[in-house]
Amino acid sequence: MTQNAQRNCEAEVNLLAAAREAQWSAAAFMGPGAVKLVAPAKVNLVLAIGARRPDGYHNADTVMHALALHDTVYLRIEAATADEVAQAAAAAAAAGRDDVALGGPVDNLLVSIDLADRTGAAGSIAAADNLAFIAADRLARAVGWEDLAHVQLRIEKHIPAQAGLGGGSSDAAAVLVGLAAQWGLAADDERVGECARTLGADVAFFLHGGCAQLDGVGEVLRRRLTSSKRAVVLVKPAAGVSTAEAFRRFDEAPLAVPDEVLKAIENADDAVEVPLFNNLAAASEALLPELSAVRAWLAERVGAENVLLSGSGSATYALADSFSQASALATAASAEGWWARPTTLSGLRAAQVPGR
Repeated sequence: MTQNAQRNCEAEVNLLAAAREAQWSAAAFMGPGAVKLVAPAKVNLVLAIGARRPDGYHNADTVMHALALHDTVYLRIEAATADEVAQAAAAAAAAGRDDVALGGPVDNLLVSIDLADRTGAAGSIAAADNLAFIAADRLARAVGWEDLAHVQLRIEKHIPAQAGLGGGSSDAAAVLVGLAAQWGLAADDERVGECARTLGADVAFFLHGGCAQLDGVGEVLRRRLTSSKRAVVLVKPAAGVSTAEAFRRFDEAPLAVPDEVLKAIENADDAVEVPLFNNLAAASEALLPELSAVRAWLAERVGAENVLLSGSGSATYALADSFSQASALATAASAEGWWARPTTLSGLRAAQVPGR
């Protein structure tokens, strides 16, 4: 077997394992009517930040690629009465719980979120601040959904927060996909896409997945590229990087995007043709110097041209020659005290898993 064939075979095994894990029955887990969705992580093959706009955002030309690594979102909707919604919200408030929030055009949507973090990170996020709730609220308003209902979400997190891997955005995209199906909306309903674009730069990408070039602030899909299945290792120090702080640091000393990078992006039809580039990385490394150590550690093992910070970080990824190499690198990086996972580039998108 050639090296390329072996690499592809190992990548397929990884994807099949993820698919098998995703086939566990949502109904058995949450009850009748529940659905299960996958919410993949992403990396930026290219992040070319441009000028700061009058609205405070930055123009960005980016190429994103989905990963096989994914969160799992369970979703169930139950009809409810006004009394049931009010009582559940009041009970949560009285108990000091923040896992419930009210949304919808007439406060008709009670959303409860059970967040199960499998990344080893401590801490939680209130339901009202979770992008998954905000996605449900905005879609309900966009389609005028005024029926009283209880939306139950369980989100199993395998994608770490503040990593530049798009975990929260992907969860939000999965909720949009799940609710659209439950409410009888077409997969290409423009209201779903518009909600995604207003939620953040990454959310719209996850509706499509695979590999894509985007611009605007990163939310406008320009074109799809042929995706890859190459093995990848993700390495993240314990600390995160604030995206807002990274952009503020970038504005202090902006780094121009070389013309050859922009030309290479435009000429690429396949993910493997895209040169790795991120002109926000220096700003993130200035805020979290440990990122420089992670980059140097990976570059020593796979070559600097195969290593890049994803987004504003704090996850750095390295392209590996095989899944076994990615696994070995993850084991070694974990021994250094960093969070690390082997995975592959993937054609995944936020999607509902077919029932068995």
